[in-house]
Amino acid sequence: MKYIVILTDGMADGTYEELNGKTPLEAAQIPFLDRLAAGGEIGLVTTVPESMSPGSDVANLAIIGYDPVRYHNGRSSLEAVSMGIALGDEDITFRCNLVTLSGEADPRQRTMLDYSAGEISTQESAILMRDLGERLNSEEIRFYPGISYRNLLVWQGGCGEVSLTPPHDISGRVVDGYLPEGPCGEMFRNLMEASREILADHPVNRERIRRGLAPANSVWFWGMARKPRLDSFRDKYGLNGAVISAVDLIKGIGISAGMRSIDVEGATGTIHTNFTGKMQAAVEALDSGSDYLYLHLEAPDECGHQGDLAGKVLSIELIEQKVVEPLCRWLDGSGHPYRMLILPDHPTPVRIRTHTREPVPFVLYDSTVSRNRPEQTYSEGAAAASGTHFPGACALVEHFLGRTGC
Repeated sequence: MKYIVILTDGMADGTYEELNGKTPLEAAQIPFLDRLAAGGEIGLVTTVPESMSPGSDVANLAIIGYDPVRYHNGRSSLEAVSMGIALGDEDITFRCNLVTLSGEADPRQRTMLDYSAGEISTQESAILMRDLGERLNSEEIRFYPGISYRNLLVWQGGCGEVSLTPPHDISGRVVDGYLPEGPCGEMFRNLMEASREILADHPVNRERIRRGLAPANSVWFWGMARKPRLDSFRDKYGLNGAVISAVDLIKGIGISAGMRSIDVEGATGTIHTNFTGKMQAAVEALDSGSDYLYLHLEAPDECGHQGDLAGKVLSIELIEQKVVEPLCRWLDGSGHPYRMLILPDHPTPVRIRTHTREPVPFVLYDSTVSRNRPEQTYSEGAAAASGTHFPGACALVEHFLGRTGC
């Protein structure tokens, strides 16, 4: 049996007048997903424990099969693992976004114009992070380039007494009240101001402005974490696992759990990602010994954060057309029996551009079980009407895998 999770990050949402009172999932043309729902199980699952914030780190840990109450140690250290950064027990890691802030002289009166600096390219980001490091690195603090706007700061023996806000939570807002605070807050604010001086007239930003693109004119810190400690996925569930993602967070979870992390050329984590390349990598992984595959697709989440309603609908349709349907057709022709679980990790409503903690809809399809409920489709409303609700992701994972261990 092959076990495949297709994680449609941030896909769940509310209804919109522009979509005739439908959610993006309901408005999307997804006949194949509806066919899987008619032949499978649908329902709701609560992916984020009540005591925790609805971050992708918490939700994805839970859906992969690691109870976040027990295993969660922060987000950015998982990204560090994916980036190949060796961490000591006393190191503290921080996500370091390249962002676009407005230009007011008073740092507290600036507005978060773009948490991703216009989805800056990895090549441009690497140059900016290199130059920041040359000016700001010290014996204790080091900057590391990642993918696009998603970069990292490691503080050796650092201070964790700081309050930080994810920049995608404050899109379009004045940053007063969201800047780093607490005993260590001043150091982070000083680093942010120093970054502005370095980035303001940087050649990369001059060229971006010339092309009508948002400049990456500041860093923004969030996602504090310490060295991750995850048990082996194979020891927990007896399966050879692999992960495919453009996002260092998901790669880091997989690597920390002893799974194979597969890189795909052109995978960006946006609606412009290489969907077909990800599907082909999934086929190769499943055909070469992986029993379990976690295929992470970030595009709906990015569209939610950007407030792009039409893009979110399109991203769902592209996931069906370029990933789910061709992967299922290959599986059906391969002779491999399989169970496939499709779900988002959390809602990222376009209306508010950030994560929420409401239960999300799932569809679970088993190629060895014959069902035919043509009235059953895949959407938030249909999942709620099914009467099935898993109060935690761990319960759904154990039902999906037919194994305990979460």
